[in-house]
Order: sequence, then C-alpha cells, then structure tokens
Amino acid sequence: MTSTHAADTDRVPSTSFQALVQRFPLITFFTLANAISWIAWTPYILSLDGFGVLHFRYPDLLMGNQLTAILPGAYLGPLTAAFTVTAITEGREGLRRWRRRLFQFRAGVGWYAFALFAVPIAVLAGTAAMPGAEEAMRVPSLTVLAIYVPMLVLQFFTTGLAEEPGWRDFALSRLQERHRPMLATAILGTLWTIWHLPLFLTPWGGPDVDAETIVRFAVLAMEMSFLITLVYNKGRQSLPLVMLLHCSINNFQSVAFAEIFPGDNPDWLWGPVLGLGVLALVVIVATRGNLGYTAPVRSKVEVSA
Repeated sequence: MTSTHAADTDRVPSTSFQALVQRFPLITFFTLANAISWIAWTPYILSLDGFGVLHFRYPDLLMGNQLTAILPGAYLGPLTAAFTVTAITEGREGLRRWRRRLFQFRAGVGWYAFALFAVPIAVLAGTAAMPGAEEAMRVPSLTVLAIYVPMLVLQFFTTGLAEEPGWRDFALSRLQERHRPMLATAILGTLWTIWHLPLFLTPWGGPDVDAETIVRFAVLAMEMSFLITLVYNKGRQSLPLVMLLHCSINNFQSVAFAEIFPGDNPDWLWGPVLGLGVLALVVIVATRGNLGYTAPVRSKVEVSA
C-alpha cells in the first residue's frame, strides 16, 4: 500500500539532485528551508542591529525592521523549499494540490472562532494565574483595540503566509502519513524551533536574550504546534485557518500583552507557556492523542499498487 505522496514519487529523476529529493523529500525540505532563510538572515545578524560587523541598519517599517530584515528570509526559506520539493516529487498536479489548500476556506465557524479567540484567552488565563499578574491587569487602550485587527491582517499576509504553506501544508501532511500525529507534531515543532534560532542573534529575540528566553520560546512553539495540528486536521487542511491561528498568538503578544499586563515582571512571561500548555494538554487528552487526524482516502489503484 502506498500513500498519495509516495505514489507521486515514482516520477523518473533526470538528475542526481532530483533523485536525492525524491528519496528524501522531508529532509530536503528542512535542509533547504533552513539554509535559504539562514543565508538571507545573515546580513541582518552581522549588521548594526546584530553583531555590528556590517556598518548599516535595516530601515524601519511598521513593526520596527522585521518586515525589511526578517520577512524576506522567512518567505524565501519554507516557501521555496516546499515549492521545489513538491515540483520535483509530484509535478504540476502536486503543486496544484499544494496551492489548492492555500485557498481552502471551508471549515466550521467554530474552528475560526477557536483560531481567533482560544489562544488569547489561554494566554490571558495563564498569565493572570502568575503571582501579582491579576492585580496588575489593565484594560487595553483604545489605540490597541483600533490597531488589533489591522495588525492581525498584516501578520496573516506576512508571518502566516511566509511560514505555514511550508511547515504545515507541506511538512505536516507528509509527517502524519509516516508517523502518528503526536510524534509528527513533536518532530515538526522541534524543527520549527530550530529554524528560528538565528533570529535570537537579532533584536527579534528581545533585548536580554538568554537560555531561559530560548527555552521559553521552544516550549511555546511546541505547544502551538499541537494546537495548529488539531486545527489543520479538523479544519479540512485549511491553510487560511492555520495561518489565522498562528498569527493570533503573534498579534496578541506583540500588540496587546504589554498593555494588559504592564510592568517588567519576568515571571509573567511564563504565563503564555502555562496557558497554552494547559490548552494543548486538553486538546491531546480530548482527542486521545489523535489530534483530529483522519488518514487520507486512497483510490483502488493506490491500494493495489
């Protein structure tokens, strides 16, 4: 028995590189995604915003210089890797399937509500449970409320569009064909974290990056990975839905969190980890570790192959 992706890899390779890609599609994707993004981010790391080896700064635009310095590498890595591997292993039909999921909006209204509100509620609850945080909570200003949705839209077409067609549309679907959803998600969450690591050498990681900062991010990325897997599986593999969930935590953390919890108490930074951890645990228990996954239906030709 072979999967849809495995059946498509029967294409005859014309070069040694194509043969390598067809034999190791996932390894090729992760290698290309990291290599391309890290090379694109290297000037930023070496600029005056990083180590100061190169004497220039990236221009600011809306969210500091993240749009000008980070976004090109974020787009080039996962998207280029997913497109390249899909084109070699599955051809035009595979690219059509990959692109089709990017415009798959048909998912239950409840899952869109989950994507929009579950993460902010979990972050609020988890942070409010930290010592002194509940007493310090403030209602966000009108300015924050006014820019929240526009910034969410911006995140959707930047961070969401740059990352999710590669990490979830390409990688998660193939990992789940090979491994159980829990293991597939753990593998992807780890690799997704590794892809981000060079950014901790830039202002993206914050002013006081240390081992605790990186560990906290890694745990958050893993928790979000389990939630994204659930939404991807239950939402008919809708990429817009996944992108919305991904951007929900980014937007809430960057736009609203500091307004709701003013101050610099470092313990409060573990609040999102607590809240999302509880939510991820509930999801895992409620789905018995299946995370909403349903094996793809195979045609009679594939079953007999």
